Amino acid sequence: MSFQIDFKGEKVIQATEQQTILDAALAAGIPHYHACGGKGECTTCRVLVLEGKEQLSELTSYERSIIAALGLPDNMRLACQSKVRGDGVKVHRLIKDDTDHYIFTNGDEEGITEVMGVRRKLALFFIDIRNFTPFIESHLPFDVIHIMRRIFTLLRNAIEQYEGRIIDTAGDGLYAVFGLEARIRSAAESAVLAGLKILEDVKIFNNTYMRPYFSHSFEVGIGVHVGKVIYGNVGIGLNNNLTVMGYPVNIAARLQAATKEVNNSFVISEQAYALLRNPPYAAGSAHLNLKGVTRAFEVKLIGKPYQHAHVPVPEKV
Repeated sequence: MSFQIDFKGEKVIQATEQQTILDAALAAGIPHYHACGGKGECTTCRVLVLEGKEQLSELTSYERSIIAALGLPDNMRLACQSKVRGDGVKVHRLIKDDTDHYIFTNGDEEGITEVMGVRRKLALFFIDIRNFTPFIESHLPFDVIHIMRRIFTLLRNAIEQYEGRIIDTAGDGLYAVFGLEARIRSAAESAVLAGLKILEDVKIFNNTYMRPYFSHSFEVGIGVHVGKVIYGNVGIGLNNNLTVMGYPVNIAARLQAATKEVNNSFVISEQAYALLRNPPYAAGSAHLNLKGVTRAFEVKLIGKPYQHAHVPVPEKV
């Protein structure tokens, strides 16, 4: 006798009473991770049971030990140990590729060196994820947090590849700086290269992961500016993170927010753009009226128009 297993966002497969969920998934062509070879000695094959928990076999001793050690929820099962005893089982495979594997097994953050009270010219980089609210409203809490972690891993990899440092995250956005150990010209170029890489990586992520598994896609808005700021550790004992303060930080944040106004995913100040030895193609320029800035602020548009909302580019003033 065989029963159906619905792998959320992937396919519905058949499993016999003798097969584990892992065996059935592999037989059906689902590339289910099982680092230990399906021996119950790791957790890479774990699945979140969304429906039909009562239709699964009893927890094995391996599962009990791992659940107790890691404090996993009671609807988490090891696919290599669980067998189906009836229809109506729906599961969510947690680790779908190498990036997922890294997140779930090597996600510890590295410590950062404490830096005390320095004034320095830096490139300020703000990024915000577009189209995230609709995703939050229509998906499970696990999906929301997991996808957020996926995207932030993507952002972090690009930023760190070009020697940037993430300073803070807020909601579905983050703030980074470039130039802690480089001159301002190199810092500006690194910030732009990181931003362009993120735009391409998000496009690939949408095509290979978000659309196939979640029928959704994201866009981002990036703002970059340069200027002299103060950075250091404020010493309140939270995460030992750097704090960066100054007027240019506010400008960079407002440029990121202005990406909606100018309908372009990457807005860079004219000051930062002028530092680039090999500047990327600019679709145009604009003069923005930014809060706290007395005169119109000139920027270059080096990203792409948004796909989900088209807003006319304001005329120069």
